[in-house]
Amino acid sequence: MSTESELESLLQRLEAFGVRLGLETTRRLLTALGNPQENLRPVLVAGTNGKGSTAALLAGMAKAAGYRVGLYTSPHLESVEERLRIDGQAIPTVALASTVAEVVATAESRLGYLPTYFEALTASAFLWFARESVDLAVLEVGLGGRLDATNGCEPVLSLITEIGLEHQRYLGKTLASIGREKAGILRPDRPAVAWVERPEARQAIQEVADEMGAHLSWGTALASIISREELGWKGQQIELQTPSGKHQLTLPLPGEHQVANLALATLAAEQLAILGLDRFDPTAIAAGVAMTRWPGRLEWVEPSAAKPVLLDVAHNPDGAETLRRSLDRVEGQCVLLFGALADKEVNRVLPVLAERADKVVLTSPASPRAMDPEALAAMVRPDKTVIETDRNAALSAALAAAGDFVVVCGSVYLVGDVRMDLRQRFGVPYPATDNLQRR
Repeated sequence: MSTESELESLLQRLEAFGVRLGLETTRRLLTALGNPQENLRPVLVAGTNGKGSTAALLAGMAKAAGYRVGLYTSPHLESVEERLRIDGQAIPTVALASTVAEVVATAESRLGYLPTYFEALTASAFLWFARESVDLAVLEVGLGGRLDATNGCEPVLSLITEIGLEHQRYLGKTLASIGREKAGILRPDRPAVAWVERPEARQAIQEVADEMGAHLSWGTALASIISREELGWKGQQIELQTPSGKHQLTLPLPGEHQVANLALATLAAEQLAILGLDRFDPTAIAAGVAMTRWPGRLEWVEPSAAKPVLLDVAHNPDGAETLRRSLDRVEGQCVLLFGALADKEVNRVLPVLAERADKVVLTSPASPRAMDPEALAAMVRPDKTVIETDRNAALSAALAAAGDFVVVCGSVYLVGDVRMDLRQRFGVPYPATDNLQRR
């Protein structure tokens, strides 16, 4: 059996345990592993949308500043190796397989039970980053914050992006309850920066900060956008004012929503400079931003032998609204290729996007939680709907339909599969495991 097969088999065993909120297993496991997280400078990034982009941008700035930086994100688009990176480069399969195997064996022998998929990967990230002696570890929080496995470390800085309604089964039904869960990554006497505009969530986060004595700053008060120029799908040019001065930044990520993520990452870099990582200067910040890429987020792909395809992992109401605003600024007929998981608020996602499309192709993501395309069809006008359960056939149908470009969204699983299929057919885009920072 190959190393890749061994890793896949091991992770499949862990997937059966689903979600297990709480830090008891993570803390016991990290203790059994020698507490590798204590040898790191962690930055935690929580929020509903934008936390991955914020984390990737901050990691890019750190690399440009000359720091060795670990980046841990989830979920992945194409392969699990994407989740763990150092200086933008994904962990080798052999290294991930041996690290996960060590984590699982330690859990079995010392705890007497297995960790979940996410607990094992999070512990593996801490262990690998510590052994590789990274200067900074930027970790995207998974579900919530307070009880998420990433919260098993002591962050030197905590960041929170905009809060929306999500995972209400686990986090609560209101913005306030979700905000409090996200605020669980704050620490007493430690700095934190949040970019949250919804008043209910802001108040909840501020209350948690006050209760524990965290030094919370609001990015919306610290930074302002002086100017913004769109560069099409190639990104945007932004002039940003922060307490440290003005930044002229070329952001390769398109979409107005990325401005807040960029501002938050910039404020984080400036805060880290105050904490002693003084190579985070304006030059490093600008260079790090300019070379950062984040696949699957308004990613415009132009195959030589097919119409353009826009890949976006929008899967919740906020993400759908953001994508819709971007599409409304684009001329031409749109073909929507959509698939979703049944536990998402699809009734607040699909209709918003289908309204913009001239043709809608519905399919199933590669997940046991996938929603039946027939159920999705009830939310779309029958005269413009095509149902194709096979994902490869669905992409072919979308590419063949009358229209100027295809938009793929609704599920990270679907975007990842289509991304790989496009590369197999047309040679683009680059693999998601490629270095996140352009050379």
